[in-house]
Amino acid sequence: MTDLDGLGRRVTISGRNFVTIAKAPAPVAHDGTSDHPTIRNPVLPGFHPDPSILRVGADYYIATSTFEWYPGVRLHHSTDLVTWRPLGGALTERRLLDLTGTADSCGVWAPNLTYADGLFHLLYSDVATFAGGYWDPQNYLITAPAVDGPWSDPVVLHGRGFDASLFHDDDGSTWMLSMRADWRPGRDRFAGISIQRYDRHERRLTGPEKIIFEGTDAGLTEAPNIYRRDGWYYLVTAEGGTTLTHQVTVARSRHLLGDYQADPAGPLLTSAGRPDLALQKAGHGSLVRTPDGDWYLAHLVARPYAPSGRCVLGRETALQKVEWPAGEWPRIRDGIPAERVPAPAAAQAFAAGDGGDDHFDAPVLGPDWSTLRRPAGPDWIDLTSRPSHLRIHGGQSPMARHRPSLVARRVTARHCVFEATCEFEPRSYRDLAGVTAYYNTRNWYYLHVTADDDGAAVLDVLCCDSGRVTLAPGLRVPLGDVRRVGLRVRLDDAALTFAYTTDPDGDAGWHELGRTFDATTLSDEYAATIVPGEPEAWGFTGAFVGLWVQDLGAEGGYADFDRAGYDTVPLSVTNE
Repeated sequence: MTDLDGLGRRVTISGRNFVTIAKAPAPVAHDGTSDHPTIRNPVLPGFHPDPSILRVGADYYIATSTFEWYPGVRLHHSTDLVTWRPLGGALTERRLLDLTGTADSCGVWAPNLTYADGLFHLLYSDVATFAGGYWDPQNYLITAPAVDGPWSDPVVLHGRGFDASLFHDDDGSTWMLSMRADWRPGRDRFAGISIQRYDRHERRLTGPEKIIFEGTDAGLTEAPNIYRRDGWYYLVTAEGGTTLTHQVTVARSRHLLGDYQADPAGPLLTSAGRPDLALQKAGHGSLVRTPDGDWYLAHLVARPYAPSGRCVLGRETALQKVEWPAGEWPRIRDGIPAERVPAPAAAQAFAAGDGGDDHFDAPVLGPDWSTLRRPAGPDWIDLTSRPSHLRIHGGQSPMARHRPSLVARRVTARHCVFEATCEFEPRSYRDLAGVTAYYNTRNWYYLHVTADDDGAAVLDVLCCDSGRVTLAPGLRVPLGDVRRVGLRVRLDDAALTFAYTTDPDGDAGWHELGRTFDATTLSDEYAATIVPGEPEAWGFTGAFVGLWVQDLGAEGGYADFDRAGYDTVPLSVTNE
């Protein structure tokens, strides 16, 4: 199969076998003149938006938004800003976060990770809606002595806006910032950046709220972070909306409570007006300083499949080198996102493959897995009853928002494959199990095993496009007595295909189902249905692939998965 890469060159997708999958290149590069590694963006590919970066000693951490997915607030760790290790998520239980019934792209927005008093402070917004100009954001704060917990019970803070952050000043005081939401028709719904003191000992907000910045003409001012340097307070915000017009804006003041004046040179970073750039939507940034005094900006980007096109991989995390002379404004080279960035002097390049097989030998799900709207608890996830198998007890329909049974992982590359071995005994058409390529409740594809009216097991493909569910015609495969099958979903740019094998442990090979589906329906852009004056539905998450089970009759149905594997597909590039 051939295609054109981002440089217009012809590429050939290599053949592959599920067990012997070549790994994607590690997220490490060299500058071409020395052995010193450089950062290759995005450092967190796939759905990893709204990064909050933090250094504690020699360790760097990034927290990203998770919306309707558990664990809430995904965490990564690095010692050099080059190679990042997933830690899973912080909000693993309903005590910390309840996503029951959460709407698509609601839930956890824009977490903020800071450190004070020997504790990690994690501030996050749980957004209930965005219909009609309302958000109903509730902000929570939890603390822990280590980044992997145990986390305290949440402190309930204000619900005046989202994208909240904490600033710990040199005098020992702590302040909470957020955008200020204004629901009233005809008003600017992004009504400025507010600040209020937070008492760390009393664990409560105190004193008056104050608006310290109303933004620039770019509008949609959000995602505030404050940094103190050389006698100035620098306020970093996101503006322009989290689309192609996104940007990072910097303002500063001699006093914490303002007045803040925006950098007269314009945004610190943006890709607006540059459709030629591979990294689009650059914005929503936070700063970190290395032990050697260098500065970097963590920010979100997206990689459209065509100029100004759809972004199946969602919003990702990238890093940029920041030059920041004493007393001056911070600067990024050319003010645009670069794909390769100089790494800190102490960085060491080493391979970090993406993907591979999971044989479910561990007692808990690994850090690359996420679950939809409910935590991976023993009420529906079972890794012990049958060793080396993941047993998923069936949940509600694909459209339901309360008890779905979906275990999935992020799509991180334009060319990738996800395969699983499934054992399943469907009793009726109400029992389904298989693999899915998923965006939200309104947009997904589903290769599944179910039963026909006569009770015979069959393989079928369901499609959901903007909420309309259809059965792909002409693809049904009778399975006879076979109950152990291999199922595969493959993404090659915009092309999505399914395959199966009735001999997953042998050499019989895979059978393609013979139809190509449109992978770009699994994107933020496709999910957003614009109506005059207001988005009817927004899309903030990227594509997932995963394991899905339904027990629509609530009769105790389950499926066992013996193996699941995700890997990027290597490309053989030629200059034809």
